[in-house]
Amino acid sequence: MDKPLNVNRLRTHFSLIKLIAWTCIFLGLILFFSLHYPHSSPSNRLKYLEDSDWKYQILNSGRPKSRNGFRVLVTGAAGFVGMHVSTALRQRGDGVVGLDNFNGYYEKSLKRAREDLLKSKDVFIVEGDINDGVLLTKLFKLVKFTHVMHLAAQAGVRYAMKNPGSYVHSNIGGFVSLLEVCKLMNPQPAIVWASSSSVYGLNKKVPFSEIDRTDNPSSLYAATKKAGEAIAHTYNHIHGLSITGLRFFTVYGPWGRPDMAYFFFTRDILKGKQISVFEGLNGFTVSRDFTYIDDIVKGCLGALDTATKSTGSGGVKKGPAQLRVYNLGNTSPVPVSKLVNILEKLLKVKANKVVSPMPANGDVLFTHANISLARRELGYKPTTDLQSGLKKFVAWYLDYYKPSGKKSSV
Repeated sequence: MDKPLNVNRLRTHFSLIKLIAWTCIFLGLILFFSLHYPHSSPSNRLKYLEDSDWKYQILNSGRPKSRNGFRVLVTGAAGFVGMHVSTALRQRGDGVVGLDNFNGYYEKSLKRAREDLLKSKDVFIVEGDINDGVLLTKLFKLVKFTHVMHLAAQAGVRYAMKNPGSYVHSNIGGFVSLLEVCKLMNPQPAIVWASSSSVYGLNKKVPFSEIDRTDNPSSLYAATKKAGEAIAHTYNHIHGLSITGLRFFTVYGPWGRPDMAYFFFTRDILKGKQISVFEGLNGFTVSRDFTYIDDIVKGCLGALDTATKSTGSGGVKKGPAQLRVYNLGNTSPVPVSKLVNILEKLLKVKANKVVSPMPANGDVLFTHANISLARRELGYKPTTDLQSGLKKFVAWYLDYYKPSGKKSSV
């Protein structure tokens, strides 16, 4: 009877060692890369801190319109998912303050247009870096945030091969900076943050489940998100922060990211440019569990609504705190070739496509979400199929980039 118990203890021991190792390695990388990626400039920070109009806009934006509304800090609010989540929160009566550094990973004009849209919804975005602890602390002093929706990140799998430091700076360093401020608050906010389906890496078991192994990342982006989950465990365990991670599966829709295939396929098809459709060995079709933005937003709000309070105070844990992770996908993987066929019909233009071997850039051949846990605990039920979702995206794209309107800079 003792042998199984000893084996379990040994497994637990090695699991803890692995968790600690992951955390130490990436915290070390944070220190290294922080020398190359400075925080928000002191002049901008002081301007913010001393500007009474700035304070008023934050207080007004962070004030709930409903009696029991949340006060939510949304990082990455000018991003694709961030804009949609901020809009949904404000529309239902929550107080929302955004934070975004408006970096140049893709066209800034699109981010500014999202900012304008949020302004019309009475949501103010602070321009700043999540690594700026002074700025974060000031925001928490102005608004007693009940929740944090952490969506700020350096996105994209392929870009990591060009600029690896940006991933460590944003996805690890930024997350730690945010958690450091959150742990000291009294009361501490509950935190929901964006992990990624990329953490499943080279996993071949489908559909991907939250209990599957995630220690074989195929890209630096995936590795930073895996590190984020380990860091979340650490801050939950030591400081009592209530933390929920959401593994998004290929989110698409209006106001999306220009670096995503559905977006640049649309652009290039309309321009008559050649597009590459990748395939794996033996003609294996690349497939994705495409998930429409409105379904993702519902999952995000469900996570916020079911998050329990953090249990710490001033950095000291008072009792066990909630720690969760969920898949948010559509459960219906679609070949990328079919995505192209749908776009051709919607755009009424034949694509100039070429089938090519998938390059070794960190991407995986397929993704497929098991969402039974999110369905059971968050009430998550995706309802939008790819045909319907792409129809809405194309309508937005044609309107946004029409000749008399905004121009694409990508």
